[in-house]
Amino acid sequence: MGTKLNNAALDNLPEGVKGLAYDRAELRPGIIHIGLGNFHRAHQAWYLHRLFQQGQDLDWAIIGAGVRSYDEVQRLKMAPQDYLTTLIELDPSGTSAEIVGSMIDYIPVVEGHGPLIERMAQPDIRIVSMTVTEGGYYLSPSTKAFDPTHPDILQDVATPETPATAFGAILAALRLRRATGTGPFTIQSCDNLPGNGEIMRKVVVSLARLTDPEFADWVADNCSFPNSMVDCIVPATGNRELALVQEFGLDDAVPVTHENFRQWVLEDDFCAGRPAWEDVGATFTNNVHDYEAMKLRILNGGHQVIADPAEILGIETIAEAMQNPLIRGLFRKVTLEEMAPFLRAVPGMTPIEYVDLIEERFANPKIVDTVRRVAFDGSSRHTGALLPVIREAIDAGASIEGLALVQALWARMCEGTREDGSEIEPNDPVWDHLQSTALLAKDDPLKWLEMREIYGDLADNQTFSAAFERHLNMIWDHGVEAALERYLKT
Repeated sequence: MGTKLNNAALDNLPEGVKGLAYDRAELRPGIIHIGLGNFHRAHQAWYLHRLFQQGQDLDWAIIGAGVRSYDEVQRLKMAPQDYLTTLIELDPSGTSAEIVGSMIDYIPVVEGHGPLIERMAQPDIRIVSMTVTEGGYYLSPSTKAFDPTHPDILQDVATPETPATAFGAILAALRLRRATGTGPFTIQSCDNLPGNGEIMRKVVVSLARLTDPEFADWVADNCSFPNSMVDCIVPATGNRELALVQEFGLDDAVPVTHENFRQWVLEDDFCAGRPAWEDVGATFTNNVHDYEAMKLRILNGGHQVIADPAEILGIETIAEAMQNPLIRGLFRKVTLEEMAPFLRAVPGMTPIEYVDLIEERFANPKIVDTVRRVAFDGSSRHTGALLPVIREAIDAGASIEGLALVQALWARMCEGTREDGSEIEPNDPVWDHLQSTALLAKDDPLKWLEMREIYGDLADNQTFSAAFERHLNMIWDHGVEAALERYLKT
């Protein structure tokens, strides 16, 4: 079974596994992170771990937290191994492993979130960060406005001291901190959203205003909400990853694999202090937007460009999809011709160079990133990463042929069957609605665009709707490959 990962094993790790240069007993908490999935442990937790390896900022250790039942499942897996994580880097030139020890506790997940609220209210917590996915911010898909009618939000308003959401728990803790004079903390989104700090501010302050406008003003004036861009491809953990960590001689219930690339770009807006992340490779800038737009559109949008046709064709991983010349061609043509022209260069990287970088990263054969994982929650990911590009291209009078084709591929995928007749399992929080609409769109393509909660007034644009209709008819009449071939010849 290998060496059981826990604190006792740190002095006797298997050969080839990089250990800790710091004593975890010296760590003190400074951050609570809500939503402790693989991405956080491969990205933000790793940056902090690197600081600790240098002997810096030992009072900024992480306490994990969550608000969903699966978060408690994760806690129960991690507790016996003292919240340590094995990170396995999947470099095409070789695989390596290291132990990350920057998380020192995990708050029990209970209804009403009393333990989480109490811990966030303590003065040593100076940052509350969050990864809850793009769809976890209670926003209207089409307008991106805060949705005060969602049942979770209504529960937070009705019972603010025992809320349902992470945002409600944050506000409950801030009320306690304000009452005791402890003061505010930074609320940091680490999700793939344009202007994620601004969105976090909107959600938190809007929720507060529903119950106490004066308190909402205090939150808006005193807490900080830095925008950031996060980037690292981190596959889900399954049997392959569990077997891989065993090959390193370790017994880890929740190992994490990741690519050999990371990027973190942040605004320096932290009301209660922060770690010196810039000393370990993070970039602080007032121009997060240009980095963010490039990454959200080319990487996150590019993932959707690839995943939907790959799912329809029964291709299992992103790397395998990139071996398909039609899918790879679709990615390059759409990103270079219809996305890159609306992006600005950032220091050291032009949009065209970034397309080349992402193409190389997607094709990494060591990364077993499933098409299913990447295609999950398309209703949030298409609206966040692709529809804004379509709007911008329409306003500029530029081509949207490829982007319309991508929307048609999404509609075809949501019908729920592959071209070989096998079933595509539900893969979106609103799958039933998407599937029923996709079935209608099979005979009447414009039914798909009538989902105003997703497309808004894009359905009224004749250029876009005509291109979408043409592409979806082509897909149903002649198949995905024929539709891709026709587009690549234009």
